[in-house]
Amino acid sequence: MTARYLVTGCAGFIGSRVTALLLEQGATVVGVDSLNDVYDVRLKEWRLGRLEGRDGFQFMRNDIRDREAMQEVFQAPPDAVLNLAARAGVRQSVAAPRAYYETNVMGALNLLELCKETGVPKFVQASTSSVYGHGAEQPFREDTHTDGPLSPYAASKKATEALCYTYSYLHDIDVTVFRYFTVYGPAGRPDMSLFRFVQKISEGRPVTIYGDGLQTRDFTYVDDIARGTVAGLKTLGFEVINLGSDAPVSVDSAIHMVEDLVGREAKTTHEPRHPADVEATWADIGKAGRLLGWRPERSLVDGLADLVRWYQDNREWARDVATD
Repeated sequence: MTARYLVTGCAGFIGSRVTALLLEQGATVVGVDSLNDVYDVRLKEWRLGRLEGRDGFQFMRNDIRDREAMQEVFQAPPDAVLNLAARAGVRQSVAAPRAYYETNVMGALNLLELCKETGVPKFVQASTSSVYGHGAEQPFREDTHTDGPLSPYAASKKATEALCYTYSYLHDIDVTVFRYFTVYGPAGRPDMSLFRFVQKISEGRPVTIYGDGLQTRDFTYVDDIARGTVAGLKTLGFEVINLGSDAPVSVDSAIHMVEDLVGREAKTTHEPRHPADVEATWADIGKAGRLLGWRPERSLVDGLADLVRWYQDNREWARDVATD
């Protein structure tokens, strides 16, 4: 019997790739997205356009914050829910914390309640490396304390992780929580550094570096993230799993890679590090290997080449996407 999944945030960066992979594997997918304008909707429309019309895909424009609307989606309960809808972004959450809690916490609560009520046995929840906060020993392991989130975004994801545990414990829902590490790739989120670097350097615009440029990030290619997420649909009990590259790179080094690929030198300016930004991220991915047989496959330089190629192919409109 063909598996049927609900993917929230299906027009999002990670959600669209997860949806595509599930369809490639022969599943049917109900994709939900609000198509809000938190960032340029053209990116969401571009991603969704590569899903619509494919066999097994049904799109429903709904918001996970709207419980009544989501009840309609659950009239035919799926085999699993992959909750990839979110308000994401560290600095932006400092300016609009309520919006982050409404989507990330209350939205997840709506979905968990509906899973409980309709008997959905499996729930996959997107979380973030930002929950590790400041001062955690590196590389970050899943059993490291997460008691010091530095932003409302990180705090909202930590709260969602706690809700997932509670519902798994009380209602016997098999839950896999993934902590994603700095995801990048074609058609990525424009607030993320690598999209911003590619656009700014390609167009000869100044690149703002927050801090000294020596801060490091565990950049992870979106297709690797999608593979890991789909692998997490297996029965595991309650688990929290890192998905990262296990190969952190400094911001300065990433800029130099983009310069080489674009063929232009970056015009850089520096601003103080934002207090919500962590100095470094580095994923211990041993658990993902043990439980899922997963390892990242795409190197940073190859993944950046994919991003640059996508940008050049879509430059006519991508150059105007707001990235600040």
